[in-house]
Amino acid sequence: MDNSRISLRPFKISDANDLMKWAKDDNVTYYLRWNTITSIEAASNYIQQVVIPHPWSRSICLDDRSIGYVSVRPESGNENHRAHIAYAIGYDYWGQGIVTKALKMAIPIVFKDFPNLVRVEALVEHENRGSQKVLEKVGFKKEGFLRKYGCNKGEIRDMFIYSFLSTDQIM
Repeated sequence: MDNSRISLRPFKISDANDLMKWAKDDNVTYYLRWNTITSIEAASNYIQQVVIPHPWSRSICLDDRSIGYVSVRPESGNENHRAHIAYAIGYDYWGQGIVTKALKMAIPIVFKDFPNLVRVEALVEHENRGSQKVLEKVGFKKEGFLRKYGCNKGEIRDMFIYSFLSTDQIM
């Protein structure tokens, strides 16, 4: 994959068709906290009501077409030194290094956009080896195993916690 074809940018309402292509796939949304999106109207509403108001959400683009997302949600108050990262990409693009490239692009921007931020955390379900590999390739450190920690689609699941500090180096 030619890395120059990969970019990050804010979502636009006009991304609804592209978003629906990957967000309607149960393979893609299995590990996400939101359900599949099954209509253009739902995709448009999701962009308007959830994505655009989000503190930091970017479309992962291939040739400026949305094929996934990366979002970072900083904590507030005394915890504003910490943020959570989430991401997904269309099934057709799995295993091509695109998410790894996108996260390597996103991390420095996030630390710049949120000057109080010291730590970005990722929670990954224990069986999601693909996501674990992505984080490790970027330079996130696996810190621990959290038993029965996260609830996803009504099921309590075991998670790994990863972190990337502002002083860490992107791999």
